[in-house]
Amino acid sequence: MSQPAPFRPFETLLDEATALQILRAATDGAEDGELFLERRRSEMIVFDDGRVKTASYDAGEGFGLRAVKGEVAGYAHSTEISETALRRAAETARLAVGDGGGSLAAGPKGTNVRLYTDADPMAGAEFSVKIETLQEIDAFARALDPRVVQVSASMAASHQEVEILRPEGHRVADVRPMVRLNVSIIVEENGRRESGSAGGGGRVGLIGLMARDHWEGIAREALRIAVVNLSAEPAPAGMMDVALGAGWPGILLHEAVGHGLEGDFNRKNQSAFAGLMGQRVAAKGVTVLDDGTIPDRRGSITVDDEGTPSGKNVLIDDGILVGYMQDRQSARLMGVAATGNGRRESYAHAPMTRMTNTYMMGGDADPGDIVADLKDGIYAVGFGGGQVDITNGKFVFSCTEAYRVKNGVVGAPVKGATLIGDGATALQQIRAIGNDMALDPGMGNCGKAGQWVPVGVGQPTLLIGGLTVGGSAT
Repeated sequence: MSQPAPFRPFETLLDEATALQILRAATDGAEDGELFLERRRSEMIVFDDGRVKTASYDAGEGFGLRAVKGEVAGYAHSTEISETALRRAAETARLAVGDGGGSLAAGPKGTNVRLYTDADPMAGAEFSVKIETLQEIDAFARALDPRVVQVSASMAASHQEVEILRPEGHRVADVRPMVRLNVSIIVEENGRRESGSAGGGGRVGLIGLMARDHWEGIAREALRIAVVNLSAEPAPAGMMDVALGAGWPGILLHEAVGHGLEGDFNRKNQSAFAGLMGQRVAAKGVTVLDDGTIPDRRGSITVDDEGTPSGKNVLIDDGILVGYMQDRQSARLMGVAATGNGRRESYAHAPMTRMTNTYMMGGDADPGDIVADLKDGIYAVGFGGGQVDITNGKFVFSCTEAYRVKNGVVGAPVKGATLIGDGATALQQIRAIGNDMALDPGMGNCGKAGQWVPVGVGQPTLLIGGLTVGGSAT
């Protein structure tokens, strides 16, 4: 497949001076705004049960224009990048400004940082080679264990190119690759079927994920989880201590705590952490960051979707709340600096405060000692879906891999375990922090207000006291 020329909208579709004039007219008397232009191409192949189930390729482009005054934002978008469409969008976005009277906020500073390649992640492998790789994964997984009855392997890649023009004349561009490879396996024994999944990716090329030494490990891990679940017993129920594994279990931190530290929820007093700046909100030793500057990570962004360079932002320092994540609107209304967390799903969506890579720093405890100190509880190392109420931090998360622990001895795996609690209380009840902080393998997506963006999570092994475990064991 031939690769298109780079996205250069101000060279091929719009006159930059005219576009800036239209943007300035739309934001005259406003406090902020921008013109966001995007081209995105993506592909996905799913090989399921021995055959190609899905093979898709999508391409699209468009722009979004925003004018912001106080709490109000006007936003208009179009799939047509032209002066005519831009003028129509400006008229719509201008409605939010009304009679004006606002002073335009200073624009973000520039950056020369490059956190990932700008090469097309889909380049380097023909479609037939991608199909052959998925076939090899399927055959390899089936040969690993005679109990394997179904294999599903998928690979996906996208190439997003953006240009952001701001009213002060600053223009910034970013080229964002994204790839992912996943394997799911179903095993059967004595009439019982269980499944396991593994995978990941990041802002790299797809060709690296297609290497055999990479996908073999993913297939083995998916099989391991499935086989573990074959012997899983019904999970117990009740209040008990819980040890959380390192890496992907940080999704609980992301959902139960991270959303509550987003600036827009706090400026509206909708978060359990609102009004607590400078106060202790977690046990000593707990330090939580949101860091969009980690090279090649799924949640990383060189600049956010308002043009602000991403940052390494400390949110909780040794248990004390020291910062919120901020987009430009929330930062301005709260009288603080933007943190590079203004993100959007696409040109058809207005930006809002979103996480990037959110994680807890490691401590000094040995992970083995943490589990050994667990007298009667659950050791959870894999999580699936969950639900969180931002206003009070209450969460319910289902475990995909967990074990019963008694007197420090890891026993049988358990099935159907759910963890129930609230983020603020869970932070206070952290009793031990491992020295094994790890990031997830690159598979997180975060939903907020109908928009989805890629994110990363991470944490060390933790011991949390007094969580409610939901289960079916009697």
